[in-house]
Amino acid sequence: MSYSVGQVSAFAGVTVRTLHHYDKAGLLSPSGRSHAGYRLYGEADLARLQQILFYRELGFSLDEIAVILKDPQANALDQLRDRQRRLGEEIARLQRLTEVAERAIEVQQTGVALTPQERFEVFGEIAFDLSYATEAALKWADSEGQRTSMARAAAHTKEDWRRLMGEATAWRGELLAAFDEGEPSDGERAVDLAEEHRLHISRWFTSCPPDMHRRIADDFVADPRAFALVVPPSRQRPGLAAYLGRAVHANAARHDDGGGRTEPPEE
Repeated sequence: MSYSVGQVSAFAGVTVRTLHHYDKAGLLSPSGRSHAGYRLYGEADLARLQQILFYRELGFSLDEIAVILKDPQANALDQLRDRQRRLGEEIARLQRLTEVAERAIEVQQTGVALTPQERFEVFGEIAFDLSYATEAALKWADSEGQRTSMARAAAHTKEDWRRLMGEATAWRGELLAAFDEGEPSDGERAVDLAEEHRLHISRWFTSCPPDMHRRIADDFVADPRAFALVVPPSRQRPGLAAYLGRAVHANAARHDDGGGRTEPPEE
């Protein structure tokens, strides 16, 4: 059975122009012609086309494919082994580029300009979820506070991050102790801890008025990825995010009544 150029193009997924090019290059010349002089491809031609497309998919040039097809038994295995080696090298190169790209994305979306090793040293179990960072960046794209926070985070040195995370670790220990000891979320101890968290954000990232702090706390309750930035999953307890959320709201209410502490100066 014979097939026209159009038919072969349709079921092989290549253009008619490509088939004409293969013919002109002597790589795939149709074995037949119609009475009107049109190209007709037989079963053997289709099998050869399948081989060409296979090698093209592996990245072989048309000249290389021509050499292989002249004597498949003598050339194919060596050529495939060489291609396998080169593909492995390319995969390794692309993996390195992927890591560089991921690093650039993390810096852009989290504002933390540290190497992976430095991140592990400084942050420990606290990990940045890039999906959350992306959503947060989109959600707060028009927020001056978000822009300020990202700019200040990007400017922090490794030593700044050590100090920042030291404060956060000490505060987290106090929060867990208050929760484990049954302190009420609207009691003085929990509310003072909420205020410390608000001032911590203002000190290291951006001015965090009580209304903004409420929204941040609501994110902690609604999205585990957000709360994981404050308390790693291994240290969390059921109800802890909601406990902190209530404490933050109670602290914001205290500010509404004229209480609370003065904003710290920016560093």
